Amino acid sequence: MIRFIPLAAALCFTAAPAVALTEPPAAPAVAATAAAASGFIRAEGTRFVNPDGSTFHIKGMSFGNWLLPEGYMFKFTVQRSPQDIEDVIEYLAGPEEAARFWRDFREAYIQEEDVAFLAASGFTTVRVPLHWKFFLDPANPDRVDPDGEGWARIDRLVGWARAHDIKLILDIHAAPGGQTGVNHDDGVGYPLTFYVPEYRRRTITMWRAIAARYRNETAVLGYDLLNEPITPYHDTDFLNSRLEPFYRELVEAIREVDPNHPIMLAGAQWSTNFDVFGPPFADNLGYTYHMFWAGPQRSSIQKYVNFGNRWQVPIFIGETGELNDDWNEKFRTLNERFGLGWSFWTYKNLDTPSTVASITRPEGWDAIALFGSVPKSQWDTMEKPSREAVAATLRRYIDNARFARTTIRDSYVASLGLTATCPRLAAAGPEVAPAAPGAAAPVSTLAMAGEAPVAAGVTSCP
Repeated sequence: MIRFIPLAAALCFTAAPAVALTEPPAAPAVAATAAAASGFIRAEGTRFVNPDGSTFHIKGMSFGNWLLPEGYMFKFTVQRSPQDIEDVIEYLAGPEEAARFWRDFREAYIQEEDVAFLAASGFTTVRVPLHWKFFLDPANPDRVDPDGEGWARIDRLVGWARAHDIKLILDIHAAPGGQTGVNHDDGVGYPLTFYVPEYRRRTITMWRAIAARYRNETAVLGYDLLNEPITPYHDTDFLNSRLEPFYRELVEAIREVDPNHPIMLAGAQWSTNFDVFGPPFADNLGYTYHMFWAGPQRSSIQKYVNFGNRWQVPIFIGETGELNDDWNEKFRTLNERFGLGWSFWTYKNLDTPSTVASITRPEGWDAIALFGSVPKSQWDTMEKPSREAVAATLRRYIDNARFARTTIRDSYVASLGLTATCPRLAAAGPEVAPAAPGAAAPVSTLAMAGEAPVAAGVTSCP
């Protein structure tokens, strides 16, 4: 997402498994054709449409921080990339406790209750930021890791989405090498994905494997290929000309195994610059822009409306928000006025008024955040909390991050034209094991037992 840049900068742009060398097999042409006719949303003109031809309105929320942590969501001001955050936790808690924290973090941060709440409240879509390391073999990133944690996580999320009738947009937030050139792509601070051929090959391998696995899954709306490629801080004259050709390679690889899902292309420079695009080069494409804190008037989005109308393609805003409820409502309605879907950033964060769900800051967190807010060279000179105290704070964080312990801000949801609704969930059997590669995702492990509107103000769902 766009952070730590001034508004003027954000608006200045005008215009294969590890045990084998093979990847998941492509679906037979006949099966793929049959699947394409049964249940997939598609891009048609300037709209995303349901199978019956009616408009599918993207009313989305992003699961930021879940599979790709960001420093500001931990109240860290210096150590901001996923690797930097992991370094802080390991330095303070030790490797064993750190490993347990991250395992429990990914387990607790997003659960079925979160998905059920969003669906019950009227959201139609969840955008899911992904990190390459959960899908490719860390020992040999040229190959897919069939045991990578990401597969089980997304399989289970797909099952929840299917159970609660909400769609997923799978979004590569951290491509091999880093596609953006800042902290949230977990790279080295430069968009090496566009410079190093092996990083491009790995990105293609990953997307082909993702598409092969979910090619017949109607709970997946589509694929958002690269989050915020190419910052304005780098060699844009050289790099921008490489973006659309790389998108062509990715789309070709995906279409070899998946003819079904829409593919979303983000503009350059924080997903704001559409001048990098020519006419659409394939069918079933959508385009996505990002914008934070802009003036909620037509001039802010006119160039994207023009692009969609000129080329007859659907446009949606993939990230926006993090200001206040009044701005949310004005900017959301502005986009809706011109038929543009939206996905706000982000669903859950630590101790904040500008997300749907706020995590209560646990006792002792400030001592951890202090180490995340100074250079690593200073750590050995600082007073360090005991590992026991750090472990206790991390456990409290995990408990507070669970849906039932978060604070739901119904005014935020209302600013998006929706009504925060607590799902009442009843147990429906034992936990279902994750799907094997290529298999259908597991069904819901919970059953809806009714819904209850959130009381006015700020509250938590029981």
